Formats: sequence, C-alpha cells, structure tokens
Amino acid sequence: MDKIEKTLAAGGAVVLPTETVYGLFAQALNEEAVQQVYELKRRPHDKALNLNVASLEEVYRFSKNQPSYLEKLYQAFLPGPLTIILQANDQVPIWINSGMKTIGFRVPKHSITLDLIRKYGPLIGPSANLSGKASGTDFQQIMLDFQGQVSGLEDDASLTGQDSTILDLSGEKARILRQGAITREDILAQVRDITF
Repeated sequence: MDKIEKTLAAGGAVVLPTETVYGLFAQALNEEAVQQVYELKRRPHDKALNLNVASLEEVYRFSKNQPSYLEKLYQAFLPGPLTIILQANDQVPIWINSGMKTIGFRVPKHSITLDLIRKYGPLIGPSANLSGKASGTDFQQIMLDFQGQVSGLEDDASLTGQDSTILDLSGEKARILRQGAITREDILAQVRDITF
C-alpha cells in the first residue's frame, strides 16, 4: 500500500478494485496525472472522465442545478455501482470532462479504494483496460496490458465484473445511459419523485 499511496501522492496512476471492475486511478485535479491515464489507456482525449469522490459534498462541489432528490438517491445507492451525470460547474477542469457541460460522479464501494479517494481525491478512475478492450477484471492481464508501467492492488474476489449503471440527471428527466447492476425499478423504488 505504501507504493500505491506514494504513486498517487506524486501524481502517478495506479490500478485499484471497485465493486464492479478494476479502475486506473489518478489525481483528478493534477493535469499531468490525468494525461498519463489517457496515454496509458490510449484513450481519445475527447472521451470525458468521471470524478471518483467520497461524499455528497464533493458531488455538490463540482456540479450545479442538482435535482431535489439527489441526496435521497445518494443515500440509497452510494457507495455502489452507480455513475451519476450532472451539469458541471466551473470547478471542473477542462482536462477531465473535455469541455463538456456535464460531469459524471462515481463512489466506489471497495473500502480501500474509497479510503484512498478520501485521502488523495477526487480521483479519476476509468476502467483499467486499453481503449476498445473489455473492462478490466483480471489483475494479471491488466498488468500485462500496461506492460508493468503501473502498480496496483489485486483483489479479484471483490469484483462483480458488471459495469455500473450510468444515470444521467443533467436534463429535465432522468435517463439511464447504460444498464448495470442497478435497474430503473430499483431507483424508482427508492426515489419516488424521480421522473424518467
């Protein structure tokens, strides 16, 4: 863990488990760290990144025009396999969301990863795979793909292998952009005032 913490603190990228797949994490507010993740993944720069945060307060810090039910939604499903998209405010650096008007938020459930987000976050954490490949679930394969250029925490047992549900709350109505472990019915059961 010392190596992982030193790497994050120095602006490097590390592979960490979430409750779904492995992510390639780095400090979100450090432009060089974010560029390193783009390069490692061979990810096009016009593909925006999510912010991995550890509290509802951080969601509010980087967004605007939040729906009235946001706190209820957060309490029901986060930390967990849900990515929430909101309108971005001027606190979001252009190198994270590629100048888009929205920003995604993720609160991973893995306890060690969440502790690291609390300590060094907000972090970016796209799936740990080369762009165009399936999301990373095999730690050893990830290490091979990145040719030993990153260190990480191996915990295959914690992963479900199913990507998070992406819920877009940036418009007048909520939209599910990607169906994951959390369904529309799950959301409606917990948040009665949400409108799809």
